[in-house]
Amino acid sequence: MYIIIVGCGRVGAELAKLLSQEGHNVVVIDKNPQAFLRLGSKFGGQTLVGNGFDLELLREAGIEHAEAFCALTNGDNTNLVSAQVAKKIFNVPKVIARVYDPSRAHIYHLLGLDIISGTLLFASMIRDKIIESRFSSYLIESKEVGVLEIEVNDTLKGKKVSEVNITGEFMIVAIKKMEGVILPQQDTLLEKGNIILGLVKTESLKKIKEKLQL
Repeated sequence: MYIIIVGCGRVGAELAKLLSQEGHNVVVIDKNPQAFLRLGSKFGGQTLVGNGFDLELLREAGIEHAEAFCALTNGDNTNLVSAQVAKKIFNVPKVIARVYDPSRAHIYHLLGLDIISGTLLFASMIRDKIIESRFSSYLIESKEVGVLEIEVNDTLKGKKVSEVNITGEFMIVAIKKMEGVILPQQDTLLEKGNIILGLVKTESLKKIKEKLQL
């Protein structure tokens, strides 16, 4: 993919390195040329100095060919404007913006942008660890539904997936085995030592834990 990243802070730099290592074409834009030092000597992409909403600079970055655009600076306003330019003016198919202020998240959504809120994400992760260390609501960005990770014990061993699922409250979506991860059928049998990944309604978490004897 051809990807443009605006903001070479810790997050932007790590993302750029990951994508570059995977063979993607990456262009990183930042106002501070010193920020590019975070990319290291092995970074194979391109770097440009300037603002992420500068139309000429974006054209120089090849935004007409970009398949994804990430606005990851430390300023919400800059991220919002840059993302809007990429989406509305250059029609980049996938635009992702970072937002620090959770109260602004709805604005990004209304504008049709995909957002990542580090504040909400980190708070959700801590909240999940407090309530149940195996429960992760942040994975699917919802307070109503989360993912529960369960190791198959003697109680669950030998049961079919259909016997464990609870309509509207809990559904097994994947099983981690020694040989890899599978997407189970309703008649798939659970084996001791398997790791179940199940979608669960947050309000039903206590009930599901009691039913599965966790």
